[in-house]
Amino acid sequence: MKAAVLHELGKAPRFEEFAEPIPGKDEAVVRVRMASLKAIDKQLASGSHYASPRELPVVCGVDGVGDLEDGTRVFFGGPRRPYGAMAEHTVVPRAFCFPISSGIHDDTAAALPNPGVSAWLSLTHRAKLVPGETVLILGATGVTGQLAVQVAKLLGARRVTGAGRNERALGRLRELGADATIQLDQPADSLKEAFAREAGDSGFDVIIDYLWGRPTEAVLAAITKPEFAVVTKETRLVQAGESAGPTILLPAAVLRSTALTILGTAGVPSREILMDAMQQVMARAARGELRIETEQVPLAEIERVWQQRERSGCRIVVKP
Repeated sequence: MKAAVLHELGKAPRFEEFAEPIPGKDEAVVRVRMASLKAIDKQLASGSHYASPRELPVVCGVDGVGDLEDGTRVFFGGPRRPYGAMAEHTVVPRAFCFPISSGIHDDTAAALPNPGVSAWLSLTHRAKLVPGETVLILGATGVTGQLAVQVAKLLGARRVTGAGRNERALGRLRELGADATIQLDQPADSLKEAFAREAGDSGFDVIIDYLWGRPTEAVLAAITKPEFAVVTKETRLVQAGESAGPTILLPAAVLRSTALTILGTAGVPSREILMDAMQQVMARAARGELRIETEQVPLAEIERVWQQRERSGCRIVVKP
């Protein structure tokens, strides 16, 4: 079969022949329709991820959409190495195969679950967002950030603010439900003021942070109180990414003047929670309530697309 085969960490995979998979106990062979190309795929292939492969060659890709032997169309994840999603066939645990509605196109079915479930769980499972609260999405112009804006609105957020760098994507956030946007490429003082204006006197209830680094420092500076004040509510910050930097400076005054709780995304929740999130995300996509932009590329062009920079807010999907 044809596949995107990785021979050396830090290099692009090559389009070439690879052995057909043979299923073991409780496994299924999937005929792949499409697989998405995500940051984690590149991190795994670069050797920078804690789960990067130790033995090569391997086929790239952690999830996708395809057909089981009986014709059932599924979203699948966790292929058994050395197999991966970017191939004509792969092999996965049957427990990681989720039937999907016929109302969702293959490209959406391949691209949406990973970032969509991530956004859904960050807002529900970790932040525990309740209707009527205010939300700030740091990194709202990326694929997952755009979905987080939409999910926050679907969950009943009263006001959603999206912050990002890409002007075109920032403009689109209004169409996706954002009530306000903040351009991150501005001087430190004006960025802090912009966050302070949006926070207002009551602050943000929830912050979903895909950036960390300088933008997070600006937000924390904006919500730090310069005097003793009555605390009326907690701000829950969910740390979900580090595309602007792996570390921040955290002054003690931030934690002593505000009711701030910083949460991680905390690994993988139970299968029941994952299943519910998957069903919610896919059902809302089928109704047109969640949207994701995709670019379809033939698997034969994997070396070229691997090197190119992803358009902001657009997910590349690879078709065998």
